Amino acid sequence: MGFNIQINVVLVIWFVVCVGSIDADQFCVNFYSKSCPSVEALVLGVAKQKFVEAPVSAPATIRLFFHDCFVDGCDGSVLISSTQKHLAERDAADNKNLAADAFDTVNKAKAAVEAKCPGIVSCADILAIAARDFVALAGGPNYPVKKGRKDGKLSAASRVTGNLPQANYTVDQLLNLFASKGLNRSDLVALSGAHSIGFSHCDGFLDRLYNYHKTNKPDPSMDPKLLKALRMSCPPMGGNTDILSPFDVNTPFKFDSMYYNNLQLNLGLLGTDQALMGDPRTKTLVQFYDKYGNNFFQDFSSAMDKMGSIAVKTGNQGEIRKDCTRFNA
Repeated sequence: MGFNIQINVVLVIWFVVCVGSIDADQFCVNFYSKSCPSVEALVLGVAKQKFVEAPVSAPATIRLFFHDCFVDGCDGSVLISSTQKHLAERDAADNKNLAADAFDTVNKAKAAVEAKCPGIVSCADILAIAARDFVALAGGPNYPVKKGRKDGKLSAASRVTGNLPQANYTVDQLLNLFASKGLNRSDLVALSGAHSIGFSHCDGFLDRLYNYHKTNKPDPSMDPKLLKALRMSCPPMGGNTDILSPFDVNTPFKFDSMYYNNLQLNLGLLGTDQALMGDPRTKTLVQFYDKYGNNFFQDFSSAMDKMGSIAVKTGNQGEIRKDCTRFNA
């Protein structure tokens, strides 16, 4: 398996470079150019190894970044472990299926960076870099990542509710949620393309198989062959807890625009996936990204940059954690 990562040159239009001397309040691509110039190579080295050992690390880490940014901003708060007295963000109901390989990737990358540049690079930045690396390793675009985030000092399960999309959300609900994070319709459809890779547990789409909108019938928009196959894997109750199904039945490990082609064939896995094809506000973008994969890559990269900038903490707003799983003393 090769690791030839190509840079999409059209992305230079939002390549933000620090100007002059870099201070703690800046947020830009070359933030660590002097303090830890090897940070990107160190994180990529860990990502490459994880990608070989456990390919699921790619979609898992991208999802982890999404879940971090949508709750109180991109501050690494989702990485904090719970204690006996406090339930952290990662243990909220909406985060129960976040894969261990994603957390392992960040922890190993943090260890590699700390060995070279102790106390310099935040866990939040490492997560952002790793997510980008996995997109590229899976065949997607390699875009510049702005850095300078500080790690947040708060992580509470109670903060998650209402900040992450649910599998049965309508397009209206999705658009409203994304708008509350400063993201628009194009960002919604482009970021949904992350489902080009990865898997979902049965509980994410079980209602579509057996009780769509409480009708005791399956979702009529689902392809009959896909419905049959999913029903064989996911019984209506019991025995489906650990079963996974791919978002993209055609190229589940390749980051490409096939996801959008699948939606036009009624092969979307989650209700939120297929809903994008059923609403005229998002349907045209689904068709556009299917036809023009390069535009999908460009818009996805831009959307990841926007998402990665949500409520970023700089300066004294946060800290540089020594251990990504716990706050500094």
